[in-house]
Amino acid sequence: MKDVISVNTMRESDAYTIKNHVPSKELMYRAANGIYESVTWHGKVAIVCGTGNNAGDGCALALLLNQNGIYCDIVLIKEKFSEDGLYYFNRCMESAIPCLVYSGEDFSDYDIIVDCIFGTGFHGDVGDEEAKAIKAINKSGKYVVCADINSGLNGDSGMASLCIKSDITVSIGTLKPGHLLNMAKDNISKLVNCDIGIKPVSKPYGLIEASDIKKIFPKRANFSNKGTYGYITLIGGSYEYSGAAKLANLSLSALKTGGGVVRLAVPRCICDGVMPYLLESTLFPLDDSDGAIRFSEKQIQGAMKNSKAVSIGMGMGERGDNLKIIEYILKNYEIPVIIDADGLNTLAKTDMSLVRSTRCRVILTPHLGEFSRLTGLTIEEILKKPVEVSKKYAKENSVILLLKGPTTIITDGERVIFSDTGCPGMATAGSGDVLSGILAGICSANACSNDMLPCVAAGAYINGKAGEIAQKRTNYVSMVASDTINGIPEAISEILNS
Repeated sequence: MKDVISVNTMRESDAYTIKNHVPSKELMYRAANGIYESVTWHGKVAIVCGTGNNAGDGCALALLLNQNGIYCDIVLIKEKFSEDGLYYFNRCMESAIPCLVYSGEDFSDYDIIVDCIFGTGFHGDVGDEEAKAIKAINKSGKYVVCADINSGLNGDSGMASLCIKSDITVSIGTLKPGHLLNMAKDNISKLVNCDIGIKPVSKPYGLIEASDIKKIFPKRANFSNKGTYGYITLIGGSYEYSGAAKLANLSLSALKTGGGVVRLAVPRCICDGVMPYLLESTLFPLDDSDGAIRFSEKQIQGAMKNSKAVSIGMGMGERGDNLKIIEYILKNYEIPVIIDADGLNTLAKTDMSLVRSTRCRVILTPHLGEFSRLTGLTIEEILKKPVEVSKKYAKENSVILLLKGPTTIITDGERVIFSDTGCPGMATAGSGDVLSGILAGICSANACSNDMLPCVAAGAYINGKAGEIAQKRTNYVSMVASDTINGIPEAISEILNS
């Protein structure tokens, strides 16, 4: 798992390292060398510098380029430097490296442009002069290298009103959330990290990798059967949101990620429509009224018999006995419970005390709109501090939260794991149902685990990886949720072989 740390932790870690281990100027040189070694340099290079230490990295890089016979110009937004930046700038002047102050040039004379305008500490709005340079760089069509993070991109949230679009971004020290979240993927084509010897002063977040997931799928014994790997209950559907194929996708994805038996519990009024789509799963009819599930203790007990995990909420609508069903499960079972879609909308109307008092391990899987309803915050407020808001909510409500996005945030309120797999083709109806099924399958097979957070993170990773595989086979326009399901076996094979 790769380390990811907040901007504030990076600042504190940098200060601690400088005070106790490595001088600031040496760290700046290491950063420049990391950038230098990450790029195949050619032609004429422009290094566009702001006023902070990020500009110092640029000046140190200019020295390395010059020493290796690569022509470069230093382009200053303003003639202002940090103390260490001034040290390397003066050395550049001693080496007769050309320097000019930016005055609206279009960068057409250069082959490579290096962005050293802002670092990860940037927040707020981009100034007028910096905005001109950023727009010119983006318009240039040249190969763009960003030092540490794309200028204008918030290092904690990955949000920007205006930022550099890079061909490669070389993060310095450790990845930050802003390299991964929200707008980051649309602005960073390739991301690499350069370790310069800064150790985090507090526990970092993690970016999950394939090698972290192998233990989720232990080798199966020959002396085993379907019951060994768990009965799974999936409760969802309504006449209004019948989605027969989507519900079938939900059950199939649970089987393809380790579940032994899947029981799909849906309102009786849609059973005839769902049945033709089910091959390996079983169907459990529930009483309904006006097209929505009605609570029956006996029927819920039947649907939940021997279950090691349950997923609830998909397509249930808001006219049924959703709260009664959720309440009964949370009060009477001690298993992983995945709540999505209309299940989340139901919880949003409560004070969450039911969830906080249960012995179940509750996993909530909202997208931004659903999370806004759960928290009472606007989407804009969540996007400004996605990790902080997610962590706080999970801790206050004793849940594992999986906040969907271009990069998924998974947290139990103490630990934070990111999963950056996924693709634009997954922005289609039914993708959330596939994820819920994947989570149910993994959680069922690992129901005895005392730590469900890695299982949830693994589910997010597999879902995104399967989507990536599916998009390669089809395209991002034509892709549907069932394509992601077809990619699950290959995604798991990649993990087992990693």
